[in-house]
Amino acid sequence: MKSPSIWTVIGVVAAVIIAWFVIDAVFSLMWFVAKLVAVAVVAVIVFFVLRSLFRNRTGD
Repeated sequence: MKSPSIWTVIGVVAAVIIAWFVIDAVFSLMWFVAKLVAVAVVAVIVFFVLRSLFRNRTGD
């Protein structure tokens, strides 16, 4: 095997390993953002439900 082809193989392996970690980080970040949005939506719904329940109880 020639020296340039060895460096090509090493470069490809390094690129795959780096890409693996980058994609893992991106998907982790996307999952965190999706959970954050879901929590915000549920919190808004619960807030309005509780507000309507307490408004009806006080007679306003």
